[in-house]
Amino acid sequence: MNQAFRSGFVCLVGRPNVGKSTLLNRLVGREIAITAPKPQTTRNRIMGVRHGEGFQVVYVDTPGIHASPLPLNQRMVSYATASLQEADLVLVLTEPGPPTGEEDRLVLEHVRHAGRPALLVLNKIDTASEGDVLAALQAWAALDLFAEIVPISALTGRNVQRLERLVVERLPEGPPYFEPEQITDQSEPALIGELVRREVIQRTHQELPYRTAVRVEHMEEQARRVLIVASIFVERDSQKGIVIGKGGRMLKSIGIAARKQIERLLGVTVHLDLQVRVLERWSESPRHLESLGYPKP
Repeated sequence: MNQAFRSGFVCLVGRPNVGKSTLLNRLVGREIAITAPKPQTTRNRIMGVRHGEGFQVVYVDTPGIHASPLPLNQRMVSYATASLQEADLVLVLTEPGPPTGEEDRLVLEHVRHAGRPALLVLNKIDTASEGDVLAALQAWAALDLFAEIVPISALTGRNVQRLERLVVERLPEGPPYFEPEQITDQSEPALIGELVRREVIQRTHQELPYRTAVRVEHMEEQARRVLIVASIFVERDSQKGIVIGKGGRMLKSIGIAARKQIERLLGVTVHLDLQVRVLERWSESPRHLESLGYPKP
């Protein structure tokens, strides 16, 4: 007798910078979500599809849950909370340490409210002592909220296979949602824009990365290459100067690094034309948020 096929949506949530995107990339086996050592790198929800023998898991990476008065940040958190309501299973990511602080409280509040089955994923165990990991496991277990607690390292892959087995066991029976060749719901322009934004994040400092958005304006297949025109949006002239850099050196370095990543993604030679534009207070305007790819959930 054939074993029933299992499929479902698994939502990854947690406070900022706990490794959700790193885990998504590890589970899917390909980089579809940008990662950076700075918090709030992920701004939208990103689906990554894991195909396996007898199962299909649709992992949904979400922005870190946090409190902020900024409309952009509030919209980011709304993506996470909306995804919670639609999930068959929730993976709550954290790192070694007790569940303390406002951000942990917010995460737990939203998970309880969603009422979905949940596993606690204790990430970054490669950075902590065994004693700290054990103490964290005991502290989180005392909440009596999670069906199981799984210590892992998304960066090294330690114990990730066990996590995946536990996820598949808890999926409902059902048909696949995506074709076998599809591993994400992100369009090529969206992925390209994120690769450019990652280079901006990596190469600039202070608050600039959080006031930056990228939109692909034009893509055109030419004889032996793909032409891509993309705009980097900032909120002030001073920020524009930082992105361009003295003599255009910063923008050039962003473009060179992003182009290499885009060529790896597309498998073709790319000519990347980057433009820097000032769009005042875009992160506070519902209209601008919509135009830059941050719609209401």
